[in-house]
Amino acid sequence: MTHEIQHPEIAHATVRSIVEGIGAGIPRAEVLGLVGSSGAHLLAGLLEASEAPLMVLAADARQAETFTAALAFFHGRPDEVLVLPHWEVRPYEPLSPHPEVEATRLATLAALRQGRARAVVVTVRSLMQRVMPGVVLDGLSERLEVGRDYPRKPLLQLLLNLGYNSVPMVEDRGTFSVRGDLLDVYPPSLSSPVRIEFFGDTLDRMRPFDPATQRSHDRPLNEMLLLPAREMVLAGEFLNTFASKLKERCDALELPRTQREGVLEEAREGLLSPGRSFLLPLNYGALDSVFEYAPEASWVVLDPPAVEQATDLFAAEVAEGVARIAGKKEPFVEACDLYLAPEQLEAALSLRRRIDISSLEVFRLEESRQLFRVNAEGNGHIRADLSQEGGGLAALAGHLEGLKSGGWRTLVVCHQQGQAERFLDLLEPEGVRPVFDPSLRLKDVRPGEVILTLGELSEGFRLPDEHVAVITEEEIFGQRIRRRPRRETAALLSSLAELREGDYVVHVDHGIGIYHGLLHMQTGPTEGDFLHLEYAGGDKLYLPVERIEKVQKYVGGEGQAPRLDKMGGGAWEKAKLKARAAVEEMARELLKIYARREMAEGFRYTPPDRMFREFEAAFPYEETPDQMRAI
Repeated sequence: MTHEIQHPEIAHATVRSIVEGIGAGIPRAEVLGLVGSSGAHLLAGLLEASEAPLMVLAADARQAETFTAALAFFHGRPDEVLVLPHWEVRPYEPLSPHPEVEATRLATLAALRQGRARAVVVTVRSLMQRVMPGVVLDGLSERLEVGRDYPRKPLLQLLLNLGYNSVPMVEDRGTFSVRGDLLDVYPPSLSSPVRIEFFGDTLDRMRPFDPATQRSHDRPLNEMLLLPAREMVLAGEFLNTFASKLKERCDALELPRTQREGVLEEAREGLLSPGRSFLLPLNYGALDSVFEYAPEASWVVLDPPAVEQATDLFAAEVAEGVARIAGKKEPFVEACDLYLAPEQLEAALSLRRRIDISSLEVFRLEESRQLFRVNAEGNGHIRADLSQEGGGLAALAGHLEGLKSGGWRTLVVCHQQGQAERFLDLLEPEGVRPVFDPSLRLKDVRPGEVILTLGELSEGFRLPDEHVAVITEEEIFGQRIRRRPRRETAALLSSLAELREGDYVVHVDHGIGIYHGLLHMQTGPTEGDFLHLEYAGGDKLYLPVERIEKVQKYVGGEGQAPRLDKMGGGAWEKAKLKARAAVEEMARELLKIYARREMAEGFRYTPPDRMFREFEAAFPYEETPDQMRAI
């Protein structure tokens, strides 16, 4: 039996013609030839031409992160381009998703429900996992507005019902703190916590504040969306649903009542053990898929073969997870209640307007689709020209001059202003100096202009038919290792992760004690996690995790157990006085050394030359904020 292969129409097209063609309502399209970040450039054009949102499916988290940054750069409004991450834990593992991940997921889902998201990038894992029902999220979302009345007790109870934890000081998402007429809260929908000021029951003012310094910003907010702190809301009717569904599931698995009661007790206290997040379907009875959150969206699939492979691999991980947890005799839900099967994923995609961005052309039998072929080129030659003997920045300057004289619209993108300034200094001797505009985007560049700007873009491209070129600093100076911003609290929590029960620790005020783990306690109106420390004579200290900076792990001679200090005793104070005296003596010695250094005659080196500036620009590590200030 033979099949006649129907070759679909192949159109050699520009990005503009593709935007116009897809905007005309083509149900299925495939685009070939896009390289670098040209796919993000294409989708930014689609967002400008259509009011319908775009859902972008990537094979993995790295591709999703890179594409999200590129699309946000070309679109020019980063708050409209969101990402839906997956839980970052393997299916049915005894681990819980990080609160920041859950916060990002909830904020993205809420933006989809409310029509605030123009584009959302999802991975195969996040798309295959079912999510909180949209109607439930709508009902749990509370909008706070300045000038309206909010009785204190119901508002605080609402926060507790939504999974927020009461803490002495708000630093992490999903927490709140009350001090007189002030309410600090950190909802998932915002990048900073908010300080709310009341006049009686009237919401008088809202201002974001820095969680590190606790200082309020000047710009006030008129309204704020209060979302659940977690995807599992274990309060009121949802707790009743969880209890009922848990009983049914445990009966079906023939698990003892004591095991069911243990999980239910965790739920009542809001302290689920790691891994209980995979019981999410029991919380709401039935979950939605991401498709139901964006019924009118067009779907874009990046590299369909890679997506298909990632789908099969994740389905195998799900099956492996089910087999693993089933052997442990613990409550778990069926995979079909929590995840889409590969065939369900493909069926859902086939019912929607779909655009495939492919690196290779694959002929399919009896499939109707519009095929566009783009003439796009990468920038790999730039780095090669710079590396050749006799090349250097002169070759790059010549390349930029050629683009300029040819009427190309050229955009060079650096991540940081310091790198952009170095780049300008290096090009100046070559007679080429691009215009530096940190806020300009590609659509604003005119023919014959070479513009240097700032943005999160790692790969560029060239479109010869449109005379458009985008070049990134990595393509000039080589790959750079990006540094993620960290808050002080993140560093403190990492030191907590290094502690084990039975370790010796040193408290700045009480001396050497033994760490006995974390306890969740409620002391008056404050509820939270505390470090349990024991000192000589059985004295106990319960230290809030927010004050972990007062404790560090004891480091002493190997195999030697230190003597515990007594709380309130004088031995630790004497030890501190002795150490202070030694430090003061060291400081006096340092002062003498620095005094002699100031009096000594130094040698003045010549200013950095061109070779040094090139070496500096090609340094593979991005400077930290402290390093930038020092420079």
